[in-house]
Amino acid sequence: MRATLVSMALAVRGARRLGGSDLVVSEACLGTMTWGVQNNQEDANEQLDYARDFGINFIDTAELYPVPLTAPEWRAGTTEEILGNYLKKIGSAARDELVVATKVAGFFPNSPVAAQRSVPPITDGPLPDCRLDSQSVNTACDASLRRLQTDRIDLLQIHWPDRYLPVFGQLQFDHDKKREGEIPIIETASAFRDLIEAGKVRYIGLSNESPYGVAEWIKATEALGIRDKLVSIQNSYSLLDRRFEADLAESCARYNIGLLPWSVLAGGLLSGKYASQTAGPKSRFIKYPEYMSRWSPATATPETLQAVDDYVKIAEQANLSPSQLAIAYVRSRRFVSDLGSVIVGATTLEQLKENLEPFHDAHSPKLDSTVVDAINKIHMRCRDPSCSL
Repeated sequence: MRATLVSMALAVRGARRLGGSDLVVSEACLGTMTWGVQNNQEDANEQLDYARDFGINFIDTAELYPVPLTAPEWRAGTTEEILGNYLKKIGSAARDELVVATKVAGFFPNSPVAAQRSVPPITDGPLPDCRLDSQSVNTACDASLRRLQTDRIDLLQIHWPDRYLPVFGQLQFDHDKKREGEIPIIETASAFRDLIEAGKVRYIGLSNESPYGVAEWIKATEALGIRDKLVSIQNSYSLLDRRFEADLAESCARYNIGLLPWSVLAGGLLSGKYASQTAGPKSRFIKYPEYMSRWSPATATPETLQAVDDYVKIAEQANLSPSQLAIAYVRSRRFVSDLGSVIVGATTLEQLKENLEPFHDAHSPKLDSTVVDAINKIHMRCRDPSCSL
């Protein structure tokens, strides 16, 4: 039994069609990128058990994970392996109730991620490149299926494009960085079509894309007869990065593509724990102060840190925790609530419980116009302060 509108055993919290497809997902999606660095198998099992009991049927991972890549213990694919061990443990019937999403890495020359696609992994000589040509996509998919110990991926996403694009907080397109030999989107889309026809993939999604990229993917999938299979986009979106609200929001609304926002807490900065000095020694920016530098308290701009302080005050006035305010705001946006799902992750079970509290039917916070107006006032003072030219 697979998670569709007509057959679901799991009581899915906030069930909705992802991107208007027949793929039914929960309102919250469990993020996994800390599993294998900050979290071990036991931690992951505990989070997964709690999430499923809460009514979450949607899990997001990637062949690149865990992060950060600078951690001494980092190895690409570890997170998928941890999730795969759990899927094997719960059995096929329980796995069929879940929507499992993963990602294929984009342009990454001499890549340790691509090296982990082989058995045994490639360790000698130059490492293979991560590209989005047909062979690379197929190899990446097979490696993910092997690590996940499953026979299909419910949502396979492009982690970032093969072409040059300013991503991960960059705002300005640099003409001089355009690369020769970019893999055409139609070639990548054709590889996805073949995987769908082979039964290895059910639906496809984008990540870290632009309006141009979305339009090109629409053209490619229409030409290949798989337009209905393109259902989601996973881009950064939070109180500190609201760029999606403009052109991308219109593009995705027109094409019934749901947003899966990542880093809704800006790597934990919007939780307020760093400003209040309550972050523990295992917290991300304590353990890895150089990671996600635009949000790390050690390197974030003064405007970013001031905005966080102001959002914390709004949360206090609304009788919410800072995390609950940040999540509730993202959750309330139409491009998420209509067709998408909010990616929520944590390094401890207590954090996960708090981060899922806004999705609890009895305690779901409603942000009235006064709160939204206060949020917008801070945003207009300095738009997207954590992004840079």
